[in-house]
Amino acid sequence: MIVCWSIKGGCGTTVVAATFALLSSRSQPTLFVDLAGDAAAVLGLPDPASPGVADWLASPTADAAALLRLAVPANHSLDILPLGAGSSAALHPTLPERWSSLATALGNLDQQVVVDAGVGCPQPPLVHEAQASLLVTRSCYLSLRRVVASGSVPTGIVLLLEPGRALTATDVERAVGAPVVAQVPYDPAIARSVDAGLLAARLPSSLSHSLRRAA
Repeated sequence: MIVCWSIKGGCGTTVVAATFALLSSRSQPTLFVDLAGDAAAVLGLPDPASPGVADWLASPTADAAALLRLAVPANHSLDILPLGAGSSAALHPTLPERWSSLATALGNLDQQVVVDAGVGCPQPPLVHEAQASLLVTRSCYLSLRRVVASGSVPTGIVLLLEPGRALTATDVERAVGAPVVAQVPYDPAIARSVDAGLLAARLPSSLSHSLRRAA
């Protein structure tokens, strides 16, 4: 399981997570878990009207089988587990034991799982179960301050490169205490692909080349 997260919004976490899911689905069945609410949109699909992971978390009795029944197909080897319940705010009142149940259920699946955990430190049970907890960030001093203050250390960093930034990848690694496993260059083609709903159909080479080794 790969968990992608950011400490501030607008870092491209959903795009990065979707790319990991798309790359994985080329070789194996993959489940893309949406804890931020934009997974379907970033893949150019309509938002599912069905219940999702937030509804599952809110139920004290829903089991792993019920979780899988909530998944909707994105392509022949990629399913999305939608957020459901309107927005990610629905996740916050969830009892800690339900997060543990979710992490266990996802970790026991016989397929790759990619989680878009959105903004903020991911839930500890998800991090514990994951093979990789990836912070998606820019070389932004304010973002790095928040990461350090959070006390959450990822297993790796996906660094979005922007022209004119003073901080280097080495600076980011030292601040966060984790290695940069991928560097995504600034490329307007990525934004155009997402805006046109074509990320899944025409994955920009700058994204696929940057993230393939870290997937």
